Amino acid sequence: MKATRFHQHGGPDVLRYEDAPDPLPSPERAIVRVRACALNHLDLWQRRGFERIRIPLPHICGADVAGEVADARSGDAPPGTRVMLQPGISCGRCAMCQAGRDNLCADYDVLGYMCDGGYAELISVPVANLIPIPDHIDFATAAAFPLTFLTAWHMLMTRAALQPGETVLVLAAGSGVGQAAIQVAKAHGARVFATAGPAKLDQARLLGVDEVIDHYAEDFAQRVRELTAGLGVDVVVEHVGEATWERSLRALARGGRLVTCGATTGPRASIDLRHLFVRQLSLLGSYMGGKGELVRAAGLLFSGVLKPVVDQVVPLSGARAAHERLEAREQFGKIVLEV
Repeated sequence: MKATRFHQHGGPDVLRYEDAPDPLPSPERAIVRVRACALNHLDLWQRRGFERIRIPLPHICGADVAGEVADARSGDAPPGTRVMLQPGISCGRCAMCQAGRDNLCADYDVLGYMCDGGYAELISVPVANLIPIPDHIDFATAAAFPLTFLTAWHMLMTRAALQPGETVLVLAAGSGVGQAAIQVAKAHGARVFATAGPAKLDQARLLGVDEVIDHYAEDFAQRVRELTAGLGVDVVVEHVGEATWERSLRALARGGRLVTCGATTGPRASIDLRHLFVRQLSLLGSYMGGKGELVRAAGLLFSGVLKPVVDQVVPLSGARAAHERLEAREQFGKIVLEV
């Protein structure tokens, strides 16, 4: 098969479009013919090289995959079934998996993290990771959905327990998680503010945001206070990290919840504990989500309530240019590789 992979860590130039071994069929696993694979920041970090984490080389990235079942020796998805893939992989047997909290499995992995992902013509996945998609959902849309909408759903609905009528601040509206979080929050009756750079303000408004804040020109914490009569927001969706952490905390109302799933600008953050306990704030970590959550979110995709924003569709052989665009933060929404 053809695949885009890297044999050593480095810049986008280490990505090679080349022949790679076909995955072998096995019981309880399916071979999926990849039609589309969306990029995530995880792909960039892998390519550059994680600190203290060694991934197998050569490596094929790609957690967000849609395609057609080519071979399945068990399960209910015969060859030809159109599917998107649950990006989280778990053992399926432990207490957490049995309780539907598979993202807390001790053996949890993500497609394209320690195993090969979707930058290829074929991928092998557990049969349990297949989610059939209806004919009216195209492959690029299906590939752009799973990881970011699963992440946003778990952050807002599970960890932050969002309620109708609450106020939410979403950082970086143009990111995959940002555009997903805006849509999930709006679909559940929240008032939503979002930050974006000047080139992305109009696109953010098209997602139905109640107020868009230029995060380069304004102090978004101060602006949020103005918009809420000095109260602050109930929930902050944080995934930027060091560059925004202090302002994200200041944007919270008393009893507010900050939920974080990433640290794209750096992992170091500090907090004055007096503010934490006096204002009774909650700091919540969030990582991926359970398959049941993805299935519930997918129902809203299939019905048209949620729709991932696709920034660009490029051929698999153009993965290097796709990485460069994502690294430069030029995209709004998801960049998708077409296979």
